[in-house]
Amino acid sequence: MAQPIPTDPGPRAEVVVDLAAVRHNVGLLSRSAAESGAATMVVVKADGYGHGAADVAGAALEAGATWLGVCTLDEALALRAAGIDAPVLSWLHLPGEDFAPAVAAGVDLSVSSLAHLDRVLDGARRAGLPARLHLKVDTGLSRNGSTEDDWPDLVDAAAEAAASGQCEVVAVWSHLAFADVAHHPVTDAQAARLDAAWRLACGRGLRPIRHLANSAATMARPDLHYDLVRPGIAVYGLDPFDRPVAESPLRPAMTLRARVVMVKRVRAGEGVSYGHEFTTTQDTTLALVPLGYGDGVPRRMNFGGRMRVWLAGRSLPVVGRVCMDQVVVDCGPDDEPEVREGDVAVLFGPGDGGGPTAQEWADELGTIHYEVVTGVQARRVTRTVVTGTAGDPA
Repeated sequence: MAQPIPTDPGPRAEVVVDLAAVRHNVGLLSRSAAESGAATMVVVKADGYGHGAADVAGAALEAGATWLGVCTLDEALALRAAGIDAPVLSWLHLPGEDFAPAVAAGVDLSVSSLAHLDRVLDGARRAGLPARLHLKVDTGLSRNGSTEDDWPDLVDAAAEAAASGQCEVVAVWSHLAFADVAHHPVTDAQAARLDAAWRLACGRGLRPIRHLANSAATMARPDLHYDLVRPGIAVYGLDPFDRPVAESPLRPAMTLRARVVMVKRVRAGEGVSYGHEFTTTQDTTLALVPLGYGDGVPRRMNFGGRMRVWLAGRSLPVVGRVCMDQVVVDCGPDDEPEVREGDVAVLFGPGDGGGPTAQEWADELGTIHYEVVTGVQARRVTRTVVTGTAGDPA
């Protein structure tokens, strides 16, 4: 039975995070991985893609995940400070960072070069503990990771450090470039390169696990699950294959909404918002919603005049330019049912009943839904966490 999110959001504007949706998505993903014999690492970088890293991590671990993944050392240590003791991997580091606190906190660290390895081992010596390493090989994305030419030297150095007790080589891993195209030939080539890199590590006496699959590969390529999968965007209910919400097994976890601060009647022929890009063609009712580009609503979102909100049980158009703090909604000449000050306008959410979704925003903006949800600015938008059964936020 769906549990409706309360109609009155309290704050002027808020992002509602439905942890029941997170648990649903992680359960689906982790069951798929388990069928292949793989564990599940849920990626909670960028503050859980804007959903709240600690809250998402807790829900994910309840739902079957056993690992967590982040980008920075600060993100990893924040999870530890929140009382989360599950394995955490951090993978993108600055040259001068101090790795001792992360090693002391039991954070797994990705290493991509000899210089990187030396800095991590220095941190391990100062922490008085062995570092847990995931050696990253660049299999074709050309971002982070050791090149094939440098890989043997990195593995040799890591194996030597492991033999002396300075580290444990936990994994060999990489990241996919074309996973959202299920059977792209580059994906197969990357898998072959990872296999070769892993075999070389095993030949040096190491016994690392392998991990490669992101959200898309977790859902569509069970042959690439290996020992561990790393879903990110799918955890938050956003489909890696850009399928409409109604066609996806995932449930979006984020709803962006705000209360109407003003309602007024205006006459035909009145310009609306900066530059009067929209002029009323008839007497109509306008509602002012206090969310704008200062909160993460891109100014270009309504350049084509196609932005809509869910308000008073209707899909209503935003008219005129998106401003820093507000948008204007045309409620129509009859305004039935009537829109009142304090009513809740949903800018995007799970799409139940026809409301707008983050995927629709991404389509309108020519971008990806990752950018939409991580772009919500927390400075003025309150985050409300809902822990019950996934329901309709409208």
